[in-house]
Amino acid sequence: MGDVVNLNRFRKNRDRKKSEEDARNNRIRYGRTGQQKKLDRAESERNKADVEQKKLIRDDEDGEDPPAKC
Repeated sequence: MGDVVNLNRFRKNRDRKKSEEDARNNRIRYGRTGQQKKLDRAESERNKADVEQKKLIRDDEDGEDPPAKC
């Protein structure tokens, strides 16, 4: 006779292996390296600085005098 197999456990293990394989493939397909993330952050900072320099009125300059200290 063959071994007794718990079908629920077998299905769960099969599904778990499939989801792990799918996750691995997605990390390869859609994942970004640390270098790519670093380049994107640097580009974003450059763009923010460029936009800030081109503003006519900056956020910290509202055109009013600072409040007087008492």
